[in-house]
Amino acid sequence: MPALPYKPSLLALILAFMMSGPTQAATSDSTFVNEAATAAIAEIQSSQLALEKSGNPQVKAFAQRMIDDHDKANRELFDLAKDNGFDVPDEATLAAKADRMMLQVQDGASFDAAYVRHQVDAHEHAIRLFEAHEESATATEPLRMYAHQTLPVLKHHLEAAMQLQKALPIDDNGARKP
Repeated sequence: MPALPYKPSLLALILAFMMSGPTQAATSDSTFVNEAATAAIAEIQSSQLALEKSGNPQVKAFAQRMIDDHDKANRELFDLAKDNGFDVPDEATLAAKADRMMLQVQDGASFDAAYVRHQVDAHEHAIRLFEAHEESATATEPLRMYAHQTLPVLKHHLEAAMQLQKALPIDDNGARKP
């Protein structure tokens, strides 16, 4: 069977397009639990990869913070879901696994830039998800409060990722190194 003609950059573009569509409002607690849990798992896994691959101390510190904060938030979510009878996924979505694979093939400054760009995108998506659930008429109070209490942390993560993105090295033309 011939190899697929896709280059990593084309695959990343396709995945980004698939992920960039309008976020559906969380129509139920189970949808929110599923999407929030898989997003946190993906953040933890990509951040573990950053601890292994990055040589940048700022990227490593950010990655450790993502692991600590998302692990804590996911444990709280798991407890709430269990108390309310919801199943909680224990692995990332297929798209998140593909994103992680794209990160795995990167090295050095290219990895750092791709990881941080992924963090910005992922946190923008998570904020939209949590805001939608916080405002959802169908959300139960415990999960609405979880969304409300977690939003400031997610917003802080986004700000930190954006600041880190600005701090990454630039090339001679003033562009961020890939």
